[in-house]
Amino acid sequence: MIASSKNILIVGGGSGIGREVVARLSKSGHTLTATSRNPVSAEGAANCHFQQFDVTDPAQVLELPEVLDGVVYMPGTINLKPFHRLTREDFAHDMEVNFFGAARVLQQVLPALKRAPSKSAAIVLFSSVAATTGMPFHASIGAAKAAVEGLARSLAAELAPSIRVNVVAPSLADTPLAAALLSDEKRAEAAAKRHPLNRIGDPAEIAELVEYLISDGSRFMTGQVIGIDGGMSSVRQL
Repeated sequence: MIASSKNILIVGGGSGIGREVVARLSKSGHTLTATSRNPVSAEGAANCHFQQFDVTDPAQVLELPEVLDGVVYMPGTINLKPFHRLTREDFAHDMEVNFFGAARVLQQVLPALKRAPSKSAAIVLFSSVAATTGMPFHASIGAAKAAVEGLARSLAAELAPSIRVNVVAPSLADTPLAAALLSDEKRAEAAAKRHPLNRIGDPAEIAELVEYLISDGSRFMTGQVIGIDGGMSSVRQL
């Protein structure tokens, strides 16, 4: 449990890892504003206000509390193609959702974060193991997530000491976004075997890490990219 209640914005809280983050932070007693591209029910998420919000629409403006203690930006894409088949539109879409959307949201919420009690606000962004580990068919998403990591490190320097900025970099997890990659037992088994821990990620485990990075328990951490990837980015088995 987190010691004190915070006002937290969760962008992309409608399903998958985002929904797990909403559930976990709600259970810990935080006051949440969560967004989803599609309408969703707030059932099971106490103290949470959902609003429909499309991160790819520059004209949309978030409805925010006056003070924010934390922001979690979670929208992502899985657009896996051979490099020669990737179009300009593919690259543009991945950048729009993952990078430009994050930058626009953070510019909107920065005034509210700056009103948080001294040196307590936190931003958590999402990258991917593909940003730092070369993987076939990941050119577009790997590039977009690498941009997110660069943004995070730059902002961690610029916003210190008042606002911390960290990044979660997962591997494949059992979410609706990844459903096509886990559509049958053979594919799921192959995906698990690509990880040294011989399984794919659990959204609840990733939500636990997000909770820690938002909490005061991580107040000496900023500018970090934390892999939660079953060892894929750092372990080689002989």
